[in-house]
Amino acid sequence: MEKQQETFTYTYSAAQQKEVQSIRKNYLPPEEDKMERLRKLHRSATRKAELWALVAGILGALVMGTGMSLVMTDIGAAFGITKPLIPGIVIGVVGMIPVASAYPVYKRILRNERQRIAPEILRLSDELMK
Repeated sequence: MEKQQETFTYTYSAAQQKEVQSIRKNYLPPEEDKMERLRKLHRSATRKAELWALVAGILGALVMGTGMSLVMTDIGAAFGITKPLIPGIVIGVVGMIPVASAYPVYKRILRNERQRIAPEILRLSDELMK
């Protein structure tokens, strides 16, 4: 006489299935879809341009502030500058140059980065629009 093997099956509810899938997703290797890749490429171009524009603007503002401090306070005397008006104005004007160039730097880097990643962006967008 053959022994009949008993099996037991259990199915989880939809809520439990969803929870199991979300837990499983945490342990799978990350999978990047085309839309996410497109977003990342776009962000990379703008982020680099923003970074360099911020650096130029902040450094220029610090230099300009140094010139302003020389003109408006007695800090020049601490550095041995007896008449700080002229050096302060010169330093302030020098600081205005990077501040004024921050936006053109942003536009130029953004244009160059967009040209660099344009083929990949166009390829991905063509695939997504099909």
